[in-house]
Amino acid sequence: MPDATFVVRDHAAGPESARPTQTGFAAGAVRVDLTPTCGDLEIAIEAPGVELSQVALRWHIPIPESRLILGDAWERSYGDLQWRYRQPEGVLPWSWLAYDPATGDSTGMGVRVRPSAFCSWSLDEDGITLWLDVSSGGVPVLLGDRRLAAATIVRTEGSGSAYEAQSALTEAMCDDPLLPDGPLVGANNWYYAYGVNFGPEEVLTDARTIVELADGHPVRPFSVVDAGWSVGGVAPGGPWTEGIPGLFDDMPGLAGRIRAEGARPGIWMRPAALSTVDDPGRLRPGPRPAQEQPLDLSRPDNLDVIGADIARLSGWGFELIKHDFSTFDHFGRWGFQMGRSQTEPGWAPGDRSRTNAEILLGLYRTIHDNAGSALILGCNVVGHLAAGLVHAQRTGDDTSGRAWERTRKMGVNTLAFRLAQHGRFFALDADCVPVTAATPWRRNREFLDLVARSGTALFLSVDPAQRTVEIDADLKAAVRIALDGGEPDGIEPLDWLHSTSPRRWRIGSTERRYDWLEPYGAGDDLD
Repeated sequence: MPDATFVVRDHAAGPESARPTQTGFAAGAVRVDLTPTCGDLEIAIEAPGVELSQVALRWHIPIPESRLILGDAWERSYGDLQWRYRQPEGVLPWSWLAYDPATGDSTGMGVRVRPSAFCSWSLDEDGITLWLDVSSGGVPVLLGDRRLAAATIVRTEGSGSAYEAQSALTEAMCDDPLLPDGPLVGANNWYYAYGVNFGPEEVLTDARTIVELADGHPVRPFSVVDAGWSVGGVAPGGPWTEGIPGLFDDMPGLAGRIRAEGARPGIWMRPAALSTVDDPGRLRPGPRPAQEQPLDLSRPDNLDVIGADIARLSGWGFELIKHDFSTFDHFGRWGFQMGRSQTEPGWAPGDRSRTNAEILLGLYRTIHDNAGSALILGCNVVGHLAAGLVHAQRTGDDTSGRAWERTRKMGVNTLAFRLAQHGRFFALDADCVPVTAATPWRRNREFLDLVARSGTALFLSVDPAQRTVEIDADLKAAVRIALDGGEPDGIEPLDWLHSTSPRRWRIGSTERRYDWLEPYGAGDDLD
């Protein structure tokens, strides 16, 4: 139980101390009820007739200064996850883990997946604070007479490796992951096409390539049509009723042709934005970048349209649906631009009675409920909210077919620091391994090997012009490992306490060192 609780009605007013009650704490009309259940702590909030932005729970439990601290990320990570010493102003989304390298002792706390608030932690010399942001858009929520089941806190303690500690905490936060029926391996054209200069024949070439690399393995690989098949530009919005006229005229037929090549068809889409706007009232209020036309996800009619779009893609025969951009479309920010708050202040969605977490959960449930038998891969999705509603999750920002340094920074970091989520929240996708003229194969080959052995999703973005006998041999070997499910005894980062892109890994019962750096060291992120 916390030692104190604070209520923030409006960010401009600051935290207000709440008084203890028999069931928790209260401040005026705001009630925060705390219910212990089997070692967890359930948090419920009532605020009839008043606005509410945040609730903060405070424990006077100092964390020893010898311990390193690890948090998570709001949505994707951006090469920024790392172990740190205490940072009082630091924002630790969803969970925190404290680990003592000298003794192997660990302590951690987090919230169970799919909470109704955006939850973050801060650790300082005097204690621990959990911040529950219940804002609606950029303004306080109006709960009315509703009782909000805001979050459930879990806590773990143990002794062992840091990865074992992180795995235990991750497992405590989710007991109902939605997982694919087998390894996720496939082709994806984004990192050599980047949404331009491709059509059905190029898509079918990708399908033939991944089937050839699978070399008769009984697990069929996917071939994913990424952005560029629909009208509206490189990262378009809806409507998702047809492909580009004169190029992608027959999307059900294309799915069938991919399947005839021996691959499982997959497709990309951006559910929460429009390229063509029929009714401006459907758009999200508030500031947004020029040319962006995001939907107000609190409106039931918008969710109905999104559900119909998802059902249409599944009905066309696509067996994997990759949905993208929805966090950015709702908040107008990327994850690395978020601090304690996720969006610009002052704007409100159409329905102010629902928190941002509830609004996004409504989107994810709509997609899940309308996907039929198709697998769901989330990208730019809040993984902690989507766990149990997506089969796979892109846990890091984009790798690159243009600059190796970006793949090192984003791909290796997310694989190392979120690997514990694989199989416990969803299947993890650290993003594609490119095969392009602009990126060195000697480095991409290292990333390829690690991803394949991890058992996480392995998608290849292979420029057909770059295929050679040597590269094909490397790709075939890795695809075989990945289709077999990766290293049977798992992998684990070893030097991640001291690096954002660890090089030393336990691969099964052996240790392997990967070489991520060019002779000059780490370069600029040129992509």
